[in-house]
Amino acid sequence: MKTEKEKMLAGEPYRTDAALFAEQMRCRALMTAYNALPAEPPKERARALRELFGAVGHHSVVRSPVYVDYGFNIRLGAGVFLNFNCTLLDVVLIEIGDKTQIGPGVQILTADHPRDPVEREKGLEWGRPVRIGRNVWIGGGAIILPGVTVGDDCIIGAGAVVTRDVPPGATVAGNPARILPPKAKNPA
Repeated sequence: MKTEKEKMLAGEPYRTDAALFAEQMRCRALMTAYNALPAEPPKERARALRELFGAVGHHSVVRSPVYVDYGFNIRLGAGVFLNFNCTLLDVVLIEIGDKTQIGPGVQILTADHPRDPVEREKGLEWGRPVRIGRNVWIGGGAIILPGVTVGDDCIIGAGAVVTRDVPPGATVAGNPARILPPKAKNPA
């Protein structure tokens, strides 16, 4: 018989039990401590971030405040930048590639819920991983929904709601986000 945490990590329906609640409380304590740290010294912030997240690449910066569910499911590559007020609901893996820049107020969500109200009333949820490639730029206020993969070198417009995978090199904007045609290059 799987524990609720094992079900959660496998992306299966689960309920938050006492053990998961304790994990959330541990994360909230680490998140609160991280968000309260001054900008200097950066080594202390880096140490606290490594304690909060599952993996943090060299030279990655996360500006406070940041909001997460568990923390241990978040993996940042090298040189990643998250601006103020980002929310990462990490019931399963959130993976962010090297040199990706994320604007203020971005939400990356892995938690999902039943669409049927009878099922939803049972209190079940599950997660679908989010993967963001390298060298991606995500504009302020964008929302990345559960199960989405964003390819390398993409641009996600400010305020976009990304409901499906984005191929490498694409620029998307809108709600729901749609691929924009490439702009013609100006002749020199």
